[in-house]
Amino acid sequence: SALCKDTSLIVFGTQLLLQVISSFCVINKHKPWIETTYHGIVTENDDRVILDPPLIALDKDAPLRYAESFEVTLTKEGEICGFRIHGQNVPFEAVVLDKSTGEGVIRAKDKLDCELQKEHTFTIQAYDCGEGPDGANMKKSHKATVHIQVNDINEYSPVFKEKTYKATVIEGKKYDSILKVEAVDADCSFQYSQICNYEIVTPDVPFTIDKDGFIKNTEKLSYGKEHMYKLTVTAYDCGKNRASEDVLVKISVKPTCKPSWQGFNKRIEYEPGTGSLALFSSMHLETCDMPVTSIRASIELETNHIGKGCDRDTYSEKSLHKLCGASSGTMELLPTPSSSANWTVGLPTDNGHDSDQVFEFNGTQAIKVPDGVVNTNMKEPFTISVWMRHGPGAHEKETILCNSDKTDMNRHHYSLYVHNCRLIFLLRQDPAEAENYKPAEFHWKLDQVCDKEWHHYVLNVEFPTVSLFVDGSTFEPFMVTEDYPLHASKIETQLTIGACWQENSGHDNDTETVPETASGGSGRMAQFFRGNLAGLIIRSGKLENKKVIDCLYTCKEGLDVQLPEEVASAVKVEFNPNQSSLTVEGDDIDALDKVMQHISYLNSRQFPTPGIRHLRISTSVKCFNEDACVMVPDAEGYVMVLQPEEPKISLSGIDHFARSAAEFESQEGVTLFPELRIVSTITREVEADAESEATDVQETVVSEEIMHNLDTCEVTVIGDELDGDHESLEVDQSQLQQRALEMSSSNLGLIIIGVNTMANYEQVLHLIRYKNWHTEALFDRKFKLVCSELNGRYISNDFKVEVNVIHTANPVEQANAAVQPNFINPVHHASVDLTGHNLVNAHQSSVVPSAATIVIVVCVSFLVFMIILGVFRIRAAHQRTMRDQESGKENEMDWDDSALTITVNPMETYEDQHSSEEEEEEEEESEDGEEEDDITSAESESSEDEEGGEPEDQQGTSRQQQLEWDDSTLTY
Repeated sequence: SALCKDTSLIVFGTQLLLQVISSFCVINKHKPWIETTYHGIVTENDDRVILDPPLIALDKDAPLRYAESFEVTLTKEGEICGFRIHGQNVPFEAVVLDKSTGEGVIRAKDKLDCELQKEHTFTIQAYDCGEGPDGANMKKSHKATVHIQVNDINEYSPVFKEKTYKATVIEGKKYDSILKVEAVDADCSFQYSQICNYEIVTPDVPFTIDKDGFIKNTEKLSYGKEHMYKLTVTAYDCGKNRASEDVLVKISVKPTCKPSWQGFNKRIEYEPGTGSLALFSSMHLETCDMPVTSIRASIELETNHIGKGCDRDTYSEKSLHKLCGASSGTMELLPTPSSSANWTVGLPTDNGHDSDQVFEFNGTQAIKVPDGVVNTNMKEPFTISVWMRHGPGAHEKETILCNSDKTDMNRHHYSLYVHNCRLIFLLRQDPAEAENYKPAEFHWKLDQVCDKEWHHYVLNVEFPTVSLFVDGSTFEPFMVTEDYPLHASKIETQLTIGACWQENSGHDNDTETVPETASGGSGRMAQFFRGNLAGLIIRSGKLENKKVIDCLYTCKEGLDVQLPEEVASAVKVEFNPNQSSLTVEGDDIDALDKVMQHISYLNSRQFPTPGIRHLRISTSVKCFNEDACVMVPDAEGYVMVLQPEEPKISLSGIDHFARSAAEFESQEGVTLFPELRIVSTITREVEADAESEATDVQETVVSEEIMHNLDTCEVTVIGDELDGDHESLEVDQSQLQQRALEMSSSNLGLIIIGVNTMANYEQVLHLIRYKNWHTEALFDRKFKLVCSELNGRYISNDFKVEVNVIHTANPVEQANAAVQPNFINPVHHASVDLTGHNLVNAHQSSVVPSAATIVIVVCVSFLVFMIILGVFRIRAAHQRTMRDQESGKENEMDWDDSALTITVNPMETYEDQHSSEEEEEEEEESEDGEEEDDITSAESESSEDEEGGEPEDQQGTSRQQQLEWDDSTLTY
């Protein structure tokens, strides 16, 4: 060292020594050198990094090498001892391959994952071996930056993002794209992470898929052919790896969107008595997303086939007028045929509408109204009302109602007729002081006259004004013609329905000859009506007000709606007069749907007419251009009104009793139905208990709290008709008037009519009395009572009553009859199942001492007398026999009978048998019901005495013979 520092002291002279000294004296004064930047590539499954440029470190101190040994050695180049990597968690290491050349490599410590880290950046530094053997004065190169990219391998397969793909298409359309499926690949490289292809695995389907995953149909789809397609789709990455799992694609085909009402139940069942029923609770309008600006929906309930246009109460027209407030002066010209009103018997009727009385006129039939039924003064106000159904007919007059001359002339005093679809009312005034022209014919041109539908017509006549109401709406006559008043005449008039009566002079095609027995001549009917009529009424002295007219026409069934508050202002609702149709209009679809969902059907009748009521919804929709852009087809369905639980009306009470003749002849008469009970029952089907084997059981429930009305009760005589000269049926008229009931009577009985409760009918029927002023030849009278509801729709059982007359022959018999016991004969009609409810009053008490009963009492008394008489005769005969035996005995065989008493009653068996036979015969006679009504109690007793006199002597002789003592076998 000192030598190298002070070279002036070197005195060696040889060349070799100079070289050694020169080498020994060179120091490590240069740093290794490397590139500033390196780029490398490594594959995931390999640890060797390929660098560009290669890793080589250079050192200017070469070729000497320091730090190997103290021995002086010659070298070709300088040496690099190593490389150092700087950075945190660098998964690489640098290794020197050749120290002399400075060549090295970078390799991965562990297996690399491109998906975790695709690139790595760090710094590297080379260092030489330093000076001397201990590596002193080691030199480091500068730091170079190394960028290494990890190359990917195709280790992952594509995976779809969704487990299932769904889409919906509309039939008949070809789509550019229905839906897109998408798969992903976990590989990190672009080549292996990209999906290069998709494929539909399912064969023979009308769909295709492109490389981006878009599916479209290759042809127009049909909902009728297939509702849903199920496709299997797979994917491939750019390394040709297939998806690990295929995916399912569901494509639903919807029918072509057609604007319509959705959620409409076509059959809707209505149970009677349940109030209103929502018709469209889940319905909504589908407009297929069209720009709708206004909607108008019309709902129609078709009830033309029910009754007279809809469901109404089927009481008689007279009763309906009373219920509506027309309480007086009403005369019914087409009543239900009965004993008191029989002029409609020959007319054909329509019996298919639950007793809604409708008469048919076919152009050849007409009826005469008996004289005295209508007493109308043409100078006073009067009303004509009628239900009519009429279609287009011939061009001839068709008469509804006509009042004309009976004989000699053919003058029409007033008439109502149809001609060429016009309704015409003729009214000719009676002669007046001033014979001037006056209004005579009033013409109305109405579509209703010929539309074959039921309509209600009311004519209020207050001369010279005539007002017409059709279905509650007022119509003015379009023409009124005038004529002279009729000339004075004493000819009687004839009121006819369905044609007009006129003198038989000549023959026309529209006439029919009918004998006129009243005048001895003949007449004919002309101008026959073709159609249906019902409820023809004339009310004298009064005009029907609008309230009564509306009441007569109003239906008991119809549509109803309760508008929700939130949509009340957004939707407009309108009804027609009888609520069989309504219109809903608005511009908000949601609001209109809510209103439709609140529309309901209501039938307020207690016993509605069962059957179908058709429903129809007609809809019109407008868009922004005010055109009908959406065509909504009509929706049709029906309401099925179920059969109501029919009531069974039961009449019960005492059906057999007797009263004295004096009561029949008294001023009060005999009450026929003192203990009458009217009970209505219905039969319900109820579910059986869970423990019961039966699936259903029937239970009868008495309608005590929910009572219905009656409209008719008729009492008829069984047997001979009533003789008005000495017998009658009567009822207190004041009691009838208090209950708004009316009575009509004839020689067949009486009829009480009027709509009222069963309790009121009971009270009135309790008041019916039978009187007879000549009871000498009367022994019994039989009557039948029948009540009905809704003009005969529901009819009670036939309750028959037999009343016997007790005749008093003499004071003795009268006294005997006074102490006779009362016999009660209550009636329990087996036709009514009341399930534990007793309809008959438990405290009934009435005597039944008929003629047979009197005979029984007399016979029993006579039999008791005969038995006592027989006992005395037996005792006398026995004593005579004992005396004869005592005288015929020998002296040694004297019988000591002082202590013996023998009592023999050989009549006991005979008497018991005879008494039993007598009682059985009398009971049979009592049950047969007095086969001989012309035998009085006195005659019956005398005949018994005559029949029993002769056999008594014969019986006494036989008894005496039987009492002879047989002592032939006695041992003395």
